[in-house]
Amino acid sequence: QVQLVESGGGLVQAGESLRLSCAASGSILGINVMGWYRQVPGKQRELVAHITRGGVTNYADSLKGRFTISSDNAENTVYLQLNSLKPEDTAVYYCNAEIRPYYSGSYQQHWGQGTQVTVSS
Repeated sequence: QVQLVESGGGLVQAGESLRLSCAASGSILGINVMGWYRQVPGKQRELVAHITRGGVTNYADSLKGRFTISSDNAENTVYLQLNSLKPEDTAVYYCNAEIRPYYSGSYQQHWGQGTQVTVSS
């Protein structure tokens, strides 16, 4: 089995920062990409950012400059630094990873349970 466990969400005021972490564990043979999505009630889940194993990053255009994704390949962990937070950043943030388990011949999408980020004005 493969697990993604997120941490770091919480309640902050506008302008403050948070750092989210997501650690992948279990029967992992390889990881292609790790990333973050977010979702608010009634809306579709949207990409925040992702990072490849080689360190190539991609961000949602609206979030460039405020959010930074990074990873520790040795620890199978991805981070998301959220700066200058705004009330509209309030959402559940989900970790996502494209992982090849030992028991599978192909890469599969895995999701974390989500972590709530709430930004008050």
